[in-house]
Amino acid sequence: MGEINVVPYIDVMLVLLIIFMITAPLLTQGVKVTLPKAHAEPIPSKNDKQPVVLTVDRQGRLYLDVGGRDRQASVPADPDAIEARVAAALQADPQRAVVVRADKAVSYGIVMQAMVLLQRAGASKVGMATDPLPPLQPRPGPGN
Repeated sequence: MGEINVVPYIDVMLVLLIIFMITAPLLTQGVKVTLPKAHAEPIPSKNDKQPVVLTVDRQGRLYLDVGGRDRQASVPADPDAIEARVAAALQADPQRAVVVRADKAVSYGIVMQAMVLLQRAGASKVGMATDPLPPLQPRPGPGN
């Protein structure tokens, strides 16, 4: 028989496709935060590393994502653990960007506590994540 039977390969490919379709959303799962809207320019990155992201959810819980395959990014973190992990990440790369993603409903005091925590860890510059505003619509003039 000089032909290759491809039916088993198709079956294996379909099983793998289903497995990847199920696991892919689980790998990119993050903390749901409603960011404030603002006209802001993105911060230029000096290197290709992912920024250190500290997320503050609506209840004021802190989540830290230091990039890579960080499994702890979707688990609330203790402030002391956050400070230690951010200090370690910044010691390895002092030019690494640090960003705070805070829900727009969280109080200003909680966001400031998070920023002080990052400052104690050694972050000298901290950016704030926002969602872009929709483009401005022209107002109808008097002749319209």
